[in-house]
Amino acid sequence: MKLQRKNRLRALSLGALAVTGALALTACGSDDTGTNGGSSGGPSAKAGNIKCDDAKGQLLGSGSSAQANAIDAWRKAYSQACSGVQINYKPDGSGAGIEAFNQGQVAFAGSDSPLKPEEVAASKKVCKTGQGIDLPMVGGPIAVAYNLDGVDNLVLDAPTLAKIFDSKITKWDDAAIKKLNPDAKLPSTKIQAFHRSEESGTTDNFTKYLGAAAKSDWKYEHGKAWMAKDGQSAQGSSGVAQQVKQTAGAIGYMELSYAKGMNTVDIATGAASPVKATTDNASKAIADAKIVGSGKDLSLELNYGTKAEGAYPIVLVTYEIACDKGNKAETLAATKSFLTYMASDEGQASLADLGYAPIPAEINAKVRETVAGLS
Repeated sequence: MKLQRKNRLRALSLGALAVTGALALTACGSDDTGTNGGSSGGPSAKAGNIKCDDAKGQLLGSGSSAQANAIDAWRKAYSQACSGVQINYKPDGSGAGIEAFNQGQVAFAGSDSPLKPEEVAASKKVCKTGQGIDLPMVGGPIAVAYNLDGVDNLVLDAPTLAKIFDSKITKWDDAAIKKLNPDAKLPSTKIQAFHRSEESGTTDNFTKYLGAAAKSDWKYEHGKAWMAKDGQSAQGSSGVAQQVKQTAGAIGYMELSYAKGMNTVDIATGAASPVKATTDNASKAIADAKIVGSGKDLSLELNYGTKAEGAYPIVLVTYEIACDKGNKAETLAATKSFLTYMASDEGQASLADLGYAPIPAEINAKVRETVAGLS
């Protein structure tokens, strides 16, 4: 059944605990393992009524580091119920995940932006009788974290952020920043702006926000690769977070779950008050999204320019990329079983405790229906 009308997603009431754990992998290592390394001591997903069916063997995934902490919790809970399946997920960025998927190296990929037409075309070589489709599984805010002594509360707007990340504003006591923060004691410290070094859906969503909300100040096309010439880079969300933590005057964008213990920017959107980066506030922005996918594809169009009161505008939705048809016989059962658990009520309920926004129920129901029909 095709989704032909633009659906409004209902707002969700979510918690805002940031996860402290990291993705513990076996057999498939990664350089983006979160902030603490090892397994998480924080909340974990509940196993509930997981159906293993005929799932067995090794299930490989790759891609978005934004969802790494969610995958970790899901993997732990799923493995308790389905010990015959070994799940390995490498959070090396959305671009790398899609590339690995389209080369047939992984059964599913995580991406923080939908497949492009050329990526769908490439997927047909792997999905022999079908194609890759987007299944929204995780939502949440992209926090803008900073390291500035003596400044615990900082407000920025889209034009100022655009100028900072395009190296047009280079000092923290710039007039534009002072105007937004009249009571702050801003030092003349040099701004050190960090972006992702690899292709990333987080970068895609962040630059989509800049392009939508600061059209006259951000002239670059959005994309998974960073387009501005200047600035400093780091690998993965954990790498950006680490650089911001240890560099005086630094600023960088990352998922909220990686910003634990760091100061984050409140965004002036044109609403009555600046908006904090929380899952609750992000859910209000996700509620403005529209379904634009057709057929079995469930890609969403986010409203980055929202001015709704209390809506945090810099958000992303992470998709699981899978073949609608033509999945490998040896991984099909495990793929369907694990994705079904991720989209289950139990799996989604665990997300708020990890600093993520669960996918709204009406969209999630369609995700489960689509996963059940994978072949």
